[in-house]
Amino acid sequence: MTTLQNDTFLKALDRQSTTYTPVWMMRQAGRYLPEYRATRQKAGDFLSLCKNPNFATEVTLQPLDRYPLLDASIIFSDILTVPDAMGLGLYFVAGEGPKFERPLREEADIYKLKIPDIGKDLKYVIDAVSQIKKALQGRVPLIGFSGSPWTLATYMIEGQGGTDFLTIKKMAYSRPDLLHHILKTTTEAVTQYLNAQIEAGVDAIMIFDSWGGALSHQGYLEFSLPYMKVILSSLKMMSDKKIPSIMFTKGGGLWLEDQVSAGSDALGLDWQTDIKIAREKVGNRLAIQGNLDPAILLSKPEAIEKEVKRILDGYGHGHGHIFNLGHGISEHTPPEHVDVMLNTVHEYSQQFHAQ
Repeated sequence: MTTLQNDTFLKALDRQSTTYTPVWMMRQAGRYLPEYRATRQKAGDFLSLCKNPNFATEVTLQPLDRYPLLDASIIFSDILTVPDAMGLGLYFVAGEGPKFERPLREEADIYKLKIPDIGKDLKYVIDAVSQIKKALQGRVPLIGFSGSPWTLATYMIEGQGGTDFLTIKKMAYSRPDLLHHILKTTTEAVTQYLNAQIEAGVDAIMIFDSWGGALSHQGYLEFSLPYMKVILSSLKMMSDKKIPSIMFTKGGGLWLEDQVSAGSDALGLDWQTDIKIAREKVGNRLAIQGNLDPAILLSKPEAIEKEVKRILDGYGHGHGHIFNLGHGISEHTPPEHVDVMLNTVHEYSQQFHAQ
């Protein structure tokens, strides 16, 4: 087993002492990097890039090679690999994003939904995890991930992204039994999928509840949070090794107190949540990840530096903070602006970890 050369991220997840605040970025391997765009062109299209372990390994390592100050890597994949493996027919339309050929609208189709064979239908992801882990040679930890059952269900029912969620909300209010069936089936699939990633060697896992914030207060407590709880508790029972977890709900600042009891080791914050208030609510019970507005990386270096410092000041002294964006990095981000953020985090955060 390769020894990690940099375990600052994992220590922060466990709220252990570190000398600075570790940092990584959601969607850090992506279109803002010219080397990524070159690899994607070589692959032909996005799905071909995702489904080829060699390409997935290449793009996962690209940001680490460019930015030595990154403290974690995340497997290059997509949250929609799971519903694709469930037979819904994922495809991408240029300029429009992901779509499904067979969205779940009819009761008969919903009850035909099956848990995929992870070792067969998602073998390319598991192979990529093993390959990336080997290629990293212990440089930094590797994060595995999945979408939350609610977030996956929005795509599975709406049939595409960028919607107003009216189709799934109509089902939630008029036929909650059908929605719960989808969520239960997807929860089991996600649990098996994340466990396979753990067995393949990831050092931490993250659940992306990208659309949890679209729900009403009671809706979140019925259709999103309970299913993430099931996944987190199941993973702890299934795995021999303790793998730390991060739970991230975009728009989820309203439910911080509820999220604390979900079973994750850290809560991810979007940029709309004040990190100082979040820390006061969460206390020292969990680590906190976040939460720079990705849009600020489009501005000027002095603005980036100022906002990074404001967030670090907001969290304040002590351990258990992982610096990140409040959502994925924009494809329009100048790569050199990422350097400004990383350098500021590493240099400015040291004062908050002084013994």
